[in-house]
Amino acid sequence: MKHESRRMKRMARSHKRKKTSGMNLTSLMDVFTILVFFLLTNTSSNEALEPPKVITLPDSVVEAKPRETVTLMVTGEEILVEAKPVIATEAVINSEETIIQAIKEAMILEMDKAITVARGAQQEAATEGEELPEQEPPEVNILADRTIPFSLLKKVMSSCTDAGYTKVSLAVIQKASQG
Repeated sequence: MKHESRRMKRMARSHKRKKTSGMNLTSLMDVFTILVFFLLTNTSSNEALEPPKVITLPDSVVEAKPRETVTLMVTGEEILVEAKPVIATEAVINSEETIIQAIKEAMILEMDKAITVARGAQQEAATEGEELPEQEPPEVNILADRTIPFSLLKKVMSSCTDAGYTKVSLAVIQKASQG
């Protein structure tokens, strides 16, 4: 007959319990799932316009964020509508006309996108409980390098307004307001 002490029995029971314990991954998986959802929602809602490296936008104290609309870029070499080259910048600078026909025609071709965006903003306002506003005018965001002369920008903006875009926005880099 083997006689064990109470201490030995207690140690044996304790040893059996410790063998079954393992690493519990449930809470770790929950944390990673929440982290993935957080990263997905915050990276996909990038509202700011990303200017290309060839354009250095001017600084400004601005309150409103740009909406996703038709974009027109004015670089030192060419003018692009929705990343498609339209006309050389030098040709616009040397032109005596205030309305550039090539820009106007390219903007008219992109009018469908501008109207769709305006309708989306109108429907969004209606779903938030506000009364239905009147038809939003088509708008365009102009990304222009800070070294571009204003006479060139004036011709570009005139061409956009003549094409039917009544809301013209100039893209800038937002800096902290002083005060």
